[in-house]
Parts: sequence; C-alpha cells; structure tokens
Amino acid sequence: MWIIPLAFLIIFEIVADIFAKEWSLKSSVILWVAAIGSYVIANTFWLFALKQGSGLARGASIFSVASALLALVIGIIMYKEQLSTIEYVGIGLGVVSLLCIFWNDII
Repeated sequence: MWIIPLAFLIIFEIVADIFAKEWSLKSSVILWVAAIGSYVIANTFWLFALKQGSGLARGASIFSVASALLALVIGIIMYKEQLSTIEYVGIGLGVVSLLCIFWNDII
C-alpha cells in the first residue's frame, strides 16, 4: 500500500525541516548532517511510494500539501511564525485540494 511509505516520507520531511530550521538558527554541523540525512531517508520512502503505485501526480500533490500543512503548524507553534490572511486562504485551498484528491476514497 503506497500510503504508508508516503506517510513516512512526510514524517521524515518534517523532521528534516525542523533540523534545517534549527541549523539556520544555530549553524551546528550536527544539525546540518541530521537535516541532510533526514531528507535522504524521506526521499527513499518517496521511491517506495512510487514503486507501490502512488503515482507521480497524486503522490507528489499529497506530499506537497500535507508536508506544507505540517510545516505550517510547526512554524506557528514552535517558531512563533506569523501568516497573513492570504496565506491562510492558501492553506484552506491546500486542504480543499487534499479533499479533491481523496474524494473517491471518502465517498
């Protein structure tokens, strides 16, 4: 089932994003290595998701929106980042896009 490696892709991408953000704030070599390593692991799961039938268009769309939404939550909660109204509209459209992608699976 392709959704499992895709979920791991998203998880490791978020972990890598956190390491990358921490590296940008602290410039630690360990954080840099952890970020790069996590990105490599994430993309390995992407290969498995493709192999198991996620499809390039569907898989990439789900990954992009889901990882963006999770990064948004982490950015707001952990790093106190601020968003504009139009950015919130974009987030809403991202959620709608996920609903459209999974529409046949939902109903």
